Amino acid sequence: MTQHFNEMYLGAAVRDPYARLEAWMRTMPADLRIQKQAEAEALFRRIGITFAVYGEGGDPDRLIPFDMFPRVFTHNEWARLERGIKQRARALNAFLVDVYGRGEIIRAGRIPAKLVYQNEAYEKAVAGFVPPKGVYSHIVGIDIVRTGPTDFFVLEDNCRTPSGVSYMLESREMMMRMFPDLFRENRIEPVDRYHELLRRTLTSVAPAKCNHEPTIVILTPGHYNSAYYEHSFLADLMGVELVEGQDLFVEGEFVYMRTTEGPKRVDVIYRRIDDAFIDPLCFRPDSMLGVPGLMDVYRSGGVSICSAPGAGVADDKAVYTFVPEMIRFYLGEEPILNNVPTWQCAKTDDLKYVLEHLPELVVKEVHGSGGYGMLVGPKSTKEQVELFRQKILKDPGNYIAQPTLALSATPTFVAEGVAPRHVDLRPYCLVGERIELVPGGLTRVALTEGSLVVNSSQGGGVKDTWVLAE
Repeated sequence: MTQHFNEMYLGAAVRDPYARLEAWMRTMPADLRIQKQAEAEALFRRIGITFAVYGEGGDPDRLIPFDMFPRVFTHNEWARLERGIKQRARALNAFLVDVYGRGEIIRAGRIPAKLVYQNEAYEKAVAGFVPPKGVYSHIVGIDIVRTGPTDFFVLEDNCRTPSGVSYMLESREMMMRMFPDLFRENRIEPVDRYHELLRRTLTSVAPAKCNHEPTIVILTPGHYNSAYYEHSFLADLMGVELVEGQDLFVEGEFVYMRTTEGPKRVDVIYRRIDDAFIDPLCFRPDSMLGVPGLMDVYRSGGVSICSAPGAGVADDKAVYTFVPEMIRFYLGEEPILNNVPTWQCAKTDDLKYVLEHLPELVVKEVHGSGGYGMLVGPKSTKEQVELFRQKILKDPGNYIAQPTLALSATPTFVAEGVAPRHVDLRPYCLVGERIELVPGGLTRVALTEGSLVVNSSQGGGVKDTWVLAE
């Protein structure tokens, strides 16, 4: 496999951003490391940072492994990433407003109509509707991988309900509690304003009929959901109510929340449930999670839903290949962050190439997420590759393929000491009246040696992400 970039070392020399950590790592006795790791696990368990995995009969309160070795970016590295992330968030939102409106990008022949209008994430129910401030995707989680000192690529965009921000905040909290000296010695940009920025973003997109300080709620599918901890965590931080579908009802032009003091009007719903379940009168009639009549109130300007129903058409893995084109079309700029080269199996030539090179490629389902429904060619057996070949041939349009990137690695504490492990990064970009993000993000780490799959659902862990102040 190609040589991967180690973010801490260039040859034998330590890269600048890690200079102070190297001494910390070298002088930490093994027994102290084990003690601190146990302390971190006990803290995670006590405050309830868990991640349930669907379809596994295992422990619903499974801990996400936490690695104490932080990942570090310089101020300049982050400045470039931030510009690229904001640029992408602007283009994705412009695309959403366009495809639910006049569809200029399709008329201009820059993206195939079929890919948008026949996409299962395209919601006809919001065609012709422009949400407040023209924002469809209010929290954009952009997954970024690094392959060299200056080479960053966007792996995918998450425009619906990206999760994981609680791990970003709790990882920082954990590090500050366990290693206060490190924070005194290194000037690290804070991430703890995230909830203030999120609240400000949600407030800024209050609906047309709201003429008072908006009441915000977080709508959760309930405590069986794998990200329930995060829903309650964010509600606590923002000081807003965490509600389930049955806590809300529609009357006339507005949505109300049931409270002990009687009904209270709700203006902004930060929803953490999928489109299909939002309103049984508009989408899935069997949904017990949503609010009957919610979409009528939404379309008439009585409530804002964040992220907007229909935002998922922008983060489809086939639409992803056109994001650089969106940046050029809507913003008249060149992309700051590049996509990973991608083959679309729906195209005859691409399909031919993919089938000929399956053992070298990563193949993903267009609508898949969480590391499921994918083939990592170099890590698969001949049988697995052949099985996947049949799946692709059966429905080529359902798959895209990408080269197996040599993901960068960062030092990670493992049983035998410190070793490099592959990482990715998910920053959270907030889009309202302004576009903002805290300096940092969720670094996910593949704890298995050689593994490139960092998803929590596939056994990956998390670590703190530092951006050094200037």
